[in-house]
Amino acid sequence: MELKERLRVLRKEKKETQKQLAAIIGVGYRHYQRFESGENDPTFKDLCALADHFGVTLDYLAGRTDER
Repeated sequence: MELKERLRVLRKEKKETQKQLAAIIGVGYRHYQRFESGENDPTFKDLCALADHFGVTLDYLAGRTDER
């Protein structure tokens, strides 16, 4: 599973909108939207914020492991 798909699945599990998640991690709504569409890759700082928020590892987000 690719990063964009993992982000979408994790966000939906928490029942959050893209707009809510963007505000939580401190990026603009459109900027986050591009993460899920695969247009842009998150910065390391953004990835860390996402991993912390979802309680998963960076390896999980990157698709290197299926263990959260």
